[in-house]
Amino acid sequence: MEVTLAALSKTFGREAVIREASFSLSSGSRTAILGPNGSGKSTLLQLIAGALVPSSGSITHAVSGTPIAADMVYRQVSIAAPYLGLYEDLSLRECIVFHARFKPFRPGIGEADVARIAYLDLALEKPVRNFSSGMKQRLKLALAILSNTPLLLLDEPASNLDAEAISWFRALLRDHTDGRTLVVASNRQPAEHDLCDRALELRNGVPVLVQP
Repeated sequence: MEVTLAALSKTFGREAVIREASFSLSSGSRTAILGPNGSGKSTLLQLIAGALVPSSGSITHAVSGTPIAADMVYRQVSIAAPYLGLYEDLSLRECIVFHARFKPFRPGIGEADVARIAYLDLALEKPVRNFSSGMKQRLKLALAILSNTPLLLLDEPASNLDAEAISWFRALLRDHTDGRTLVVASNRQPAEHDLCDRALELRNGVPVLVQP
């Protein structure tokens, strides 16, 4: 997917969180958005996802040069973030089946494969609300990364993961980013974003290229 931001800004009340953001994400690119907590990374990611409407400026999405209507962007995006919840009243099996109704998985990946890949296959009938924080994070990442979408957005993906699980995440991401546009928001943890080939740092709400 190609994404173009032109003088895009987002304010909440009187606070300008994102200011005059102008950059493009080419198809298959891997971009890190860096900054401390509260710098606006999550807001920028939500704007790229089409989940937030900019206060000014514009953002466009296209696949193979064909523009995507704003109300259809969500079909082309998968996202994992600490602030996005799971359907915790469902069992793991039900959660995966429900997700697949809206975001089919990548070719060759079935519903049982998602649980196995996330090392959750022994918990298929367990309610998601009873999962540990690490199990929930692995599930969020697996659902996003294994979805068949051209745009993949990850917000602080190492949250609640131990060293072994971080290695698992990095291997999963490496295996499933071919041809996809990837954006990773991170508070400068290399293990989260060192697979990216470009980095933008948010400085007072302005994205600045720090690594070409």
